[in-house]
Amino acid sequence: MEVCDLYESLKDDVTRYARSIAKHAYEADDLVQDAFMKALKEPNLADLPLHKQKAWFFRVIKNRMIDISRREKRLVSWEDDLDAAVLPVSSRNIETTEWLARLPQSQSDIVFKRFWLGMSSQEIGEQLGMPAATVRYKLQTAIKKLRKIWEEDMK
Repeated sequence: MEVCDLYESLKDDVTRYARSIAKHAYEADDLVQDAFMKALKEPNLADLPLHKQKAWFFRVIKNRMIDISRREKRLVSWEDDLDAAVLPVSSRNIETTEWLARLPQSQSDIVFKRFWLGMSSQEIGEQLGMPAATVRYKLQTAIKKLRKIWEEDMK
């Protein structure tokens, strides 16, 4: 049995399962697609009995959903750590501009894009050609510098 035949025989059950654990239908469709893409790389899957094939797909979908949830939690925790409320930014734009001007240009751009344009670290990274983790690190470093500048100015 080839993967095409496998898809036809299991798509209803696999899709139903994916939709039961995903938040949205499009997420479920992505999970199903990921599972069948992984099935293409499993040469022995077609030799298993149908119930074991179905169990294999359910396990792959469940594990993929767990991976996605963990990644989202990790990204959300980073975003929460770098939330605008953490920045000691004055409501006066002149002071804010002065503080940003004291940062290196690359850090100033990242802070501006994150907090004023509302871009995610992933979007900034794609725009600047660097990994999202590097963007978050530079953003965290910039926030520390801004805190020091703010504390000095408030003395």
